[in-house]
Amino acid sequence: MIRKAKQFIDPIKKIEKKYLKNNIPKIEVGDTIKIKKIIQEGSKERIQISEGVIISKNNSQLNITITVRKIIQNIGVERVYLLHSPQLINIDVLKRSKVRKSKLYYLRNRSGKATRLKQKFN
Repeated sequence: MIRKAKQFIDPIKKIEKKYLKNNIPKIEVGDTIKIKKIIQEGSKERIQISEGVIISKNNSQLNITITVRKIIQNIGVERVYLLHSPQLINIDVLKRSKVRKSKLYYLRNRSGKATRLKQKFN
């Protein structure tokens, strides 16, 4: 006599489901994005806007992270953002680029016009 086991729901996935965001746009490596994030300074909160190119993306359920690279005063700055973080308010895709690699780490060694990516129009 074989009984069917009840569907076992992983308790971690059950908890993570509450914190998943629904308003995240479809973003890919090579996209130029603008991120609005809440910054806590003492007892005050302010919104910081950051813009840059996504050079890598890590997918793992709730812990989806993207690495955004931008140039500030001729110095490359990379920042890792957690997509389902409650501090992230909004993500706007400004431009989509045609890339052939999943990680664009080669942009770290380039400067000026060499960092341009071909635009995707669809």
